[in-house]
Amino acid sequence: MANNSFDQINEIGNTKKDNMNSISPRVAIILPCYNEEITIAKVIQDFSIALPEAEIYVFDNNSTDRTREKALNAGAKVSFVASQGKGWTVRSMFRDVDADLYIMADGDDTYPADKVRELLVPVYEGKADMVVGTRLHDYHDHAFRNLHKFGNNLVLRIINMLFGANLSDVLSGYRVFSRRFVKTMPVLSKGFEIETELTLHALENGFPIKEISIPYGKRPDGSFSKLNTFSDGLRVLKTILWLFKDYRPLIFFSFIGGIFLFLGILFGGFVVSEYIATEKVTHPSTAVLATALCTLGALFVTIGLILDTVNRRGREQYVLLVDHLIDAQNRKNI
Repeated sequence: MANNSFDQINEIGNTKKDNMNSISPRVAIILPCYNEEITIAKVIQDFSIALPEAEIYVFDNNSTDRTREKALNAGAKVSFVASQGKGWTVRSMFRDVDADLYIMADGDDTYPADKVRELLVPVYEGKADMVVGTRLHDYHDHAFRNLHKFGNNLVLRIINMLFGANLSDVLSGYRVFSRRFVKTMPVLSKGFEIETELTLHALENGFPIKEISIPYGKRPDGSFSKLNTFSDGLRVLKTILWLFKDYRPLIFFSFIGGIFLFLGILFGGFVVSEYIATEKVTHPSTAVLATALCTLGALFVTIGLILDTVNRRGREQYVLLVDHLIDAQNRKNI
């Protein structure tokens, strides 16, 4: 089955529709870019060779160099994104590009275009809604800056622990998406935390994810990463925490409530033991503190219960949107 599907993808664009059993899927390669004049033309050329049937879109995010000109000359369709940040750019790409299969990669020439067909197959076959090209097993010695490898592994461990996942790379920018995923993904991130948001959205909403190891290269000389190790790393960690709160409010608020309850019982135990021994309360302030802590603990647990119920209703509406409106539209387009 995999070989047949792979062969069919290889023939897309080379076979006329009247000789096919079904309509060829529309494939879009979407490249978010900011100041990538050194590499963007080569990236476009490499993907054109690897997947000539695909439309290539470059979304220029306020570049101050010749990225736009180079992309146009290389044959890509170029759009401009005024709001600065990769998250805003991905939001524009998902909103403006209409296709059946989406390939997202960076414009820095670090991802291998010749792996694109291998990444496409699981989504084409309907076995995954997102395929991630994982970088952490096969990479150039200078592919990651200092602390970047550590940061990638830290984020990976936190997500796997909090969300019960078993992923091997959550920050890769080389991904393939189904139309179903793209058109129902509410992008809220502004910057480089977008990959984290994409991963957690897929995990929490039951979109099948498949990982395929790819070689990850270093940037060519003169090309520089726009990622700030500390500020962007903190934003990624903040995104994980905030999305965990949104997706798992009962666990999040119950954990905080549990801390308050534990402290309240601890201080309250001291007051109670004193009263049993002396029939007096000589530390009324401690009794007040214990009561306040227990009240706060119960309040946080209650907040978690309420938000968990609200969250469930929101998920029901999302499932209806994905399974009925979007899928119905997809069948209409076939």
